[in-house]
Amino acid sequence: MLSYIEKYREHLQIERNYSDHTVHAYESDLLQFAGFLGEASGEQEVQIDRIDHRTIRSYLGHLLELGLSKKSIARKLAAIRSFFSFLVRLDILKLNPARSVTTPKLERRLPSFLDERSVAKMMELPDPTTATGLRDRAILELLYSTGMRLAELVHLNVGEIDFSAETVKIHGKGGKQRIVPLGRKAREALEAYLKQRGRLFTEKTTVDDRKSVFLAIHGQRIYPKAVHLLVSGAIKRVSEVEQKSPHVLRHTFATHLLDRGADLRAVKELLGHESLSTTQIYTHVTVERLKKVYEQAHPKA
Repeated sequence: MLSYIEKYREHLQIERNYSDHTVHAYESDLLQFAGFLGEASGEQEVQIDRIDHRTIRSYLGHLLELGLSKKSIARKLAAIRSFFSFLVRLDILKLNPARSVTTPKLERRLPSFLDERSVAKMMELPDPTTATGLRDRAILELLYSTGMRLAELVHLNVGEIDFSAETVKIHGKGGKQRIVPLGRKAREALEAYLKQRGRLFTEKTTVDDRKSVFLAIHGQRIYPKAVHLLVSGAIKRVSEVEQKSPHVLRHTFATHLLDRGADLRAVKELLGHESLSTTQIYTHVTVERLKKVYEQAHPKA
C-alpha cells in the first residue's frame, strides 16, 4: 500500500499541482490509515485489494473513539476516497471501496464576518507614517477588496498587480488562476506602500523576495503567521466576533457583496470556488442577519 501512496503523492504534486501543504495533509491521512490497517492485521504491508467498505468503516469508528471531530474524520475519509478513486483510474482496483461509506454529517457553522463600520475602523489601525504600517494597511485592504486566501496573498508578486486595469491575478488552489477587480481603497493603499517597500529591503532580501508584494521585517517574503497575527490582532480591536483570522475578511468580502445585491455566481468566481454550493453558505449568513434585524425591529416579531 505504501508504494501506491507514494504514486498518489506524485500525482497530486505533478498532475494536480496541489500545494505542498495539501499534499502533506493527504499523505499524512493515508499513512495514518495504512498504520491502522497494519496494526489491525498484524502485517507490515497490507494488500490493497483486501480493503473493503467494512475495513474503512472500522477505521472511522476507531477515529471516533480517539475523540476526533466529525470534521476531521470527514476530511480523512475524503482523502481515502480520493486515493482509491486514483487507483481505480489506474486499473489497479475495479471498484472504490470508500464510495459506499457515508460521510459523517457535519454541523454547518455559519462563517464569521465583520460589519462595514468595523471594517472601516480596522483600516485606520495601521500607522501610515511607517513602511510597515503602510504594508499592514495594504494587506488589510487587499484581503477585504479581493477576498483572496492567506496563501494567495503571501505568494502574490508585484507583476501580478495591474494598476491600469485595476485587477489582480491570483494563483489559487490547484494552480488555478483568476483575475479579480482591485477596489479603489486597496489600489491607493498598495500604491502608497509600494513607494516605501524598498525601505524594507535588507542584505537577506533575495531575488525572489524582491518580486514579492509583501515583505516581512527582515526584507524577506512575508510568511503566513505574520499575516495571521496582523489580521487577528486587528479584528480583536474592532469586533467581538469569535473567529479571528484572515479568512474572516474573505467571509466579510463575500457577505458584503451579497448584501448589496451581487450575483451568487459572480461571487463564486471571485472567491475561486469550484462548486456553487460552497458559495451558497454566504446566502445563509445574509438570511440569518436579516432575521435578526426583523426580530429586533418588527413590533410583532
